[in-house]
This record gives sequence, C-alpha cells and structure tokens, in this order.
Amino acid sequence: MQADRPHFGEKRDPRLFEQTVPRSLVHRAAVSEVLLTGWESVHDDHRLGAQWSRTHSYYGAVDGRWHDPMLFAETIRQACLLLAHEALDVPMGSGFLTESTDFEVDEEQVRLSRPARPAHVVLDMRLSHIQRRAGTVSRYGYDVVAHRDGARLGSGRLKGKCTSQAVYRRLRGDRIDARPPHTTTAPVDPRLVGRDCESDVVLGARTGAGAHPLRIVADHPVLFDHPVDHVPGMVLMEAARQAALLALDAPRGLLVACEAQFRRYVEFDLPCLVLADEPVRVSAEEPEHDGTRRHALTVRFLQDGIEAGTCRVAILTAPGE
Repeated sequence: MQADRPHFGEKRDPRLFEQTVPRSLVHRAAVSEVLLTGWESVHDDHRLGAQWSRTHSYYGAVDGRWHDPMLFAETIRQACLLLAHEALDVPMGSGFLTESTDFEVDEEQVRLSRPARPAHVVLDMRLSHIQRRAGTVSRYGYDVVAHRDGARLGSGRLKGKCTSQAVYRRLRGDRIDARPPHTTTAPVDPRLVGRDCESDVVLGARTGAGAHPLRIVADHPVLFDHPVDHVPGMVLMEAARQAALLALDAPRGLLVACEAQFRRYVEFDLPCLVLADEPVRVSAEEPEHDGTRRHALTVRFLQDGIEAGTCRVAILTAPGE
C-alpha cells in the first residue's frame, strides 16, 4: 500500500474541484453521474478530486446521517478508468474487466456535514501490478487512500485487465451485443433493503432455495447509464449490500467495507441467484458508544450452477436493528 501522502503539497488544491472531468474518460453517458473533478500526477503518484452530493439520485444519504459509501466504490471505478486512459495510455474503446476490488471507510468521515454541503474527497493513488503485452497494458492494479478535509476517509484497491476492442469482441462472441432484458422479476419490498422505489431494488422475491434472483432494471438511469453486454460489477456490489441488509433485518445499516471478487461475467440471458451466508458479529466486544454493531457476511452470485463472484461485506447496524 502506498504512503498516505505522496509527493504533493499538504494543502488541498481547490483546482481539483472546479468542474467534472470529461465523461468519456470515466465511461459515463450522463455528465450528472461523473464524480471526478480533476487530477494531477507526480511521477508514479496520482491525486484526484471527487465531489459527493448528499442528494445523489441513487446513492443518496443513508439513514439521513451518512454519505452512501457506494459513492466511494464508484469513485474508485471512475478513477481507475481515468488513469488507465491518461496514465497508462489504454486506448478508448478497449475492454475492461475488474477481477477484484475492495474498499473500507471510516464511519465518522462519511457523515453528512452540518450545514449541508457536498463532500470534497481527495484520492491519492498509485499504480501497481502493471503487465504489458506487445507494448500495451493488459493487466493493472491501483491502491487508493482517500481523505476528506485532511482526515483519512478510507482506502481501496482494484485489480483488473484490459484488452483491445478486437480481442474483447472475440472474447465475448455472440454476447457482444447482449443487452439487459426488458422484463424483470418482482422486487422484494423496497423498505427491507433501504430503498423507497421498486425500480431501485436489485433483488427479486426469495426462491425456495433461500436465494434471491438478481433483478435487472434495464432502463435504470444510474445502474445502466450506458450500453453494456453483461451485468456491471457495481450492480453486483449493490445486490450484495441489499442482500446483507435483508439478512440482517437492518434497512438503515451502513456499508463500511466490501471485498469483491469477480470470476466470470454475469450474463443477461441466464438467471443469477444471490445468496447471503449467515451473518457474523465481527467481535464479541461491547457495542460502540452510539450503540452501533458491526456485522460481516459473504454474498455469493451463482449462474448456471457456477459461482461467478463473491462480495464480503461489513455493515454497521443502528440501535434497535
């Protein structure tokens, strides 16, 4: 892991937060979904700015107290894409596959400000595990340390690989033009997974095997912001979060850590089952001073009888949950 403070000035550069970066660099169709607001590089170290709104249309405030930590996951995703293009010279149109990604946040540092204002997040990043094939990057990794107002907010990592557009098309074969289905299964009650609208729920009603089918909402403006030929990793991580909240009976719970492993593409034309293992208290110690408790559980994704990926998540539950 990199040092907390690479070779940049100690003060936050306000120029990092003046405007969003070009949406094409973070693979977003809607400018409103771009979180990154600037970047600068010194040798192998990279500093990026991001702004988090407390009223994001999907990753809104959690329990009226916290910024949604899934904003951090999306920020890492966008930062890795931007640096792939700008620092590693990966051509636009290349295929990307995230093999693993994880993050953890400090509960206090993701709290909403009073009075209300957006969070300005500084990400210090270093590239790692760089491999090249015929002079072009084929595999990469990033370590991330994030700060907010000078205090450490959290950290994260991502490992993935990329291919040329031609290789990606051969890899995907007939599925290269796959799109989300226009019909989907009925959702679980949104109130059970911390949501208000059915369209924001990514879990279907429970099956006899104790699992929930992954629910795809093809026209969702955030989860399916642009055309894709398989289920995005952010959708799977959101499904893991919702499955954990459901298993804990804690719709107001705060996701404070997630460790995701993606082994296969999750395809649109096959049912995907979401299974949450039995929750475990992280320790037998007394609750925190405000009554919160930390729980951990693993969520698995099964498609065609094969485990396509897993997410190990940690949730803080509020008093009474």
